[in-house]
Amino acid sequence: MIGSVLLLALQAIRRNVLRSSLTILGIVIGVAAVITMVTIGGGATAKVTADVSSLGSNLVDVRPGQGPRPGGASETAAMFKIEDAEAIAREISGVAAVAPAASQTMQAIVGSANWSTTVTGSTNEYFRVRNWQLASGRQFTEGELRGGGAQCILGATVRTKLFGNQDPLGASVRLQKLSCQVIGVLAAKGQSSFGMDQDDTVLVPLRMLQRRVAGNVEVSMISVSARDGVSVDKVQRDIEQLLRERRRITLGKDDDFHVRSMQQLVSTLAGTTQVLTALLGAVGAVSLLVGGIGIMNIMLVSVTERTREIGIRLAIGALEREVLLQFLVEAVVLSSFGGVIGILLGLGAAAAGTVVLEVPFVFNPTIVAVAFAFSALVGIVFGYFPARQAARLDPIEALRHE
Repeated sequence: MIGSVLLLALQAIRRNVLRSSLTILGIVIGVAAVITMVTIGGGATAKVTADVSSLGSNLVDVRPGQGPRPGGASETAAMFKIEDAEAIAREISGVAAVAPAASQTMQAIVGSANWSTTVTGSTNEYFRVRNWQLASGRQFTEGELRGGGAQCILGATVRTKLFGNQDPLGASVRLQKLSCQVIGVLAAKGQSSFGMDQDDTVLVPLRMLQRRVAGNVEVSMISVSARDGVSVDKVQRDIEQLLRERRRITLGKDDDFHVRSMQQLVSTLAGTTQVLTALLGAVGAVSLLVGGIGIMNIMLVSVTERTREIGIRLAIGALEREVLLQFLVEAVVLSSFGGVIGILLGLGAAAAGTVVLEVPFVFNPTIVAVAFAFSALVGIVFGYFPARQAARLDPIEALRHE
């Protein structure tokens, strides 16, 4: 029975191909929009997560001040000292590496080439906590770190701007008025999701930046990497407690520093992109409802056009439920066709969108299944009323219909 009803539904659709195509247009657009938005949103979430993870493994950043305040203001506080970083490494269990750092924006000059970049002073632990490898060259020696030697390691962008395709190892780079020898080049990381070029940097020994550039012993940031298997939240709480003691913050007073883990940042950013994806998906879902109304409208027209046909079927013994099933199956087939076409268009548009936006294509079979099921459900919901109206026609009145 189901086979014959499905065959009748397909024949009815074929009789009016153009009208059927226009009928399912709303479903096609709705399903395509939902799949496109959700797929691109999933790719954006994956890119943000990967970019933040590339900053360092189990990374915890410690900075002075309470961080950004409402309205964009930021409170200032006393900077850290190298001793604070040493205390964290010594007294906090579960810590794999600690890298104190300070940075300044400076002009890097080689011959006639110059480039404004961020110069960061730190230790060799910086490579570990930031999960950063060297493309060539070496790290700083202990003597260079202790004595504040004039050596530097270039980011990939700075290397390209100053040296082009030439090998910079052994060459001298002038940072403002200070000349330093290039001993290494960092592996390229590319642009982050925040629009920041991670390779636009120069790394120098921390004591060199403090003594010969800044003229102080301040540390503007301490990066901490927790050991694998250790709770990052616990490490974060222990650091907060230790720094409150070292900075003599009494009970009841707010911290004059803030500790932020990359896991928190990943969760926040992922949550934000998921909310935006849900909102965009909801906009696409509205098109499905509009498409459902279009199906109901066309099915009502179809019932009117085929009144005599319905009357003949009822007169020769067809049951009401068989007529109801015929028109309901026709509506479901229409909406399902729209769902399949929408899925194909949505995946194609998502693939093109991820290429343009430079985010990974993340195929989500769940959303594809949900979109198809929802399109079929739209056919059932909006096709039921016309089908019931057809099934309840009086055979005699239907046969008299012109």
